[in-house]
Amino acid sequence: MTRGNRELAAAFKASVPVMMGYSVLGFSFGLLAVSQGLAWYWPVLMSLLIYAGALQFLAVGMLQAKAGMFDLFIAAIFVNIRQAFYGLSLLKKFKKTGRLKPYLIFALTDETYALMTTVEPDPQLKRRLYYFYLALLDQSYWVLGTLAGALFGSLVHFDTRGIDFALTALFVVLAMEQYKARRRWTPFLIGAGASLIALAAVSLDRMLITAIVLALIGMFLFAERIEDE
Repeated sequence: MTRGNRELAAAFKASVPVMMGYSVLGFSFGLLAVSQGLAWYWPVLMSLLIYAGALQFLAVGMLQAKAGMFDLFIAAIFVNIRQAFYGLSLLKKFKKTGRLKPYLIFALTDETYALMTTVEPDPQLKRRLYYFYLALLDQSYWVLGTLAGALFGSLVHFDTRGIDFALTALFVVLAMEQYKARRRWTPFLIGAGASLIALAAVSLDRMLITAIVLALIGMFLFAERIEDE
C-alpha cells in the first residue's frame, strides 16, 4: 500500500462513526431544505461551500422567514464562534500542513475536531495527509448525504418537523465518545453547569456564546483538577 493510500485507509477507519452520523444528518438537512421550498442544488452548494452543520439548519429557517443578510451574518458568528476557541488547540497539529492548511481550517467541524484530538494515528503515517483525508472524508459524507436527502425530498413529500434534532443527537454521541476516551468528569460538569447558568441568565439567542465563555472560564479555573483526574 502506497503512502497516500495508507493515510487514506487510516482516516477512513477513524471516520466511520462520523460517516454514520453525517450521512443521516446530511440527508436530514437536504430533506429539510427542499421541504422549505429550496431547489435541490441549493442545500448541496451550502454543504460544499459553507459546511457548517447547525448553521445550515438554522439558515434554512431564517431564509424561510426572509431574514436579512445582516441577521444571517450575526447568526453565523454566534453559532460558529466556538470554533475560534477550540481551533486554537490544533495550531500545533496544523503547523506543518503547508498548502493543506486553508482547507483544514475551513473543514474543521465539531466532529472532525473530536477525531483529531482523540484518535491517535500510527506514528509512521504522514500526519498532514492523514488530517487532510480525515477532513475531506467527513465533508464528503455530509455532502453526499445532503445530495441524497435533497433528491429524495424533491420526489417524496412528507412532514419533516423535528428532523433537525438529529444534529443534537450526534453531539450527544460525540460527548459520550469523548468521555470514553478521556474518562474525566470535570469538563462535562463544567459544560453542563455553564449551559444551565446561561439558560437561566440570558435570552436564547445569546445562550450559546454565554455558555462557551463560562465553560472556558471554568476550564481555566479547574485546569489543575482536570489534569489530576
